[in-house]
Amino acid sequence: MIGMISEWLWWDRLWLPGNLTWVDLKDEDGLVYARASHLYATVPFALGFLVLRYLFERLIATPLAALLGITEKPRYKVEHNAVLEHYFSTKSKHPRQADIDGLCKKCSWSSRKVERWFRKRRNQERPGVLKKFREVSWRLVFYLAAFVGGIIALYDKPWFYNLREMWNGYPRQSMLESQYWYYIVEMSFYLSLVLRITFDVKRKDFKEQIIHHWATLTLLAFSWCGNYIRVGTLVMLIHDSSDILLESAKIFNYAKWGRTCNGIFVVFAAVFIVTRLIIFPFWIIHCTWVYPPDHYPPFFGYYFFNFMLVILLMLHTFWAYLILRMVKMFLFGSLTKDERSDNEEDEEEDGETSVTEDNDGHVKVTNGCGAGGGANHH
Repeated sequence: MIGMISEWLWWDRLWLPGNLTWVDLKDEDGLVYARASHLYATVPFALGFLVLRYLFERLIATPLAALLGITEKPRYKVEHNAVLEHYFSTKSKHPRQADIDGLCKKCSWSSRKVERWFRKRRNQERPGVLKKFREVSWRLVFYLAAFVGGIIALYDKPWFYNLREMWNGYPRQSMLESQYWYYIVEMSFYLSLVLRITFDVKRKDFKEQIIHHWATLTLLAFSWCGNYIRVGTLVMLIHDSSDILLESAKIFNYAKWGRTCNGIFVVFAAVFIVTRLIIFPFWIIHCTWVYPPDHYPPFFGYYFFNFMLVILLMLHTFWAYLILRMVKMFLFGSLTKDERSDNEEDEEEDGETSVTEDNDGHVKVTNGCGAGGGANHH
């Protein structure tokens, strides 16, 4: 049974055009071709990235945060209530009004007190700014290093300047050492993100992020096995270019360098639109959709590869919508948060007294009626 599945999965007609078979892609005469077995290396490298990230966040990112004055706000645990805690953990973190009324009877609490308990309990689980800063710093360092590495690997290649060169000799295109390491490092990094995604900061586009990571891994793995490596390297380079600016803007946001953050974000928005919504569809997808039939008849791999690129384009469009919303609010002076962020709820509503800490470290007590709870920047 397993042998039949393996035979079908690696059927030549799924991966290769025309009358070519895997026998035609054997390493010989100094030519080295990509093999699916090469991708096994991404697993230990992904685990290595997790270890490296752990050390980076604690030995570099945390001291850097302190240097920039980024500290966690004190958080106080809510009053223990077994009934509400059980409902929060097993049923819903956002109870409906009918459920609140039932919980009020069980706890002998007022409706307002129950709502306030759930609001505080949700805030208690939200990640602090230090955790966000460490994650963003790690991604910034990787994207910057990967982008520089990608430029070094591609700047002297003819297909970097003329996309028609992408298909000369396909699929008999020997794999270069720079391409091997570029792929393995990028795929290992995205695999490490997938392994950590349940522990990292969850934003409103959490589901889209999961789709993006898996689509990226699937696209890279398929392009590797189908020897679409030249296209894959360009796709990775395009993605890393705008991600550098986004993570930089977040870092300055957490450090409360408002003008610097806003300036970088505007540049990021422009680069994102140009690379993801112009270069990606009108150069890259055009190159993978229009040029290949000049060299070989379309086959399953041709359609599947372009389908995955379109999935990425749809995600780019979704994120471009969020970015343009933020740019609009920024231009009209109402941008107060990342549209994707899961922000803390105001705990100072309904005249509730709250305890906070000022910049000098002194604890102060404020009343919700007189203190407007400003939106946090994420």
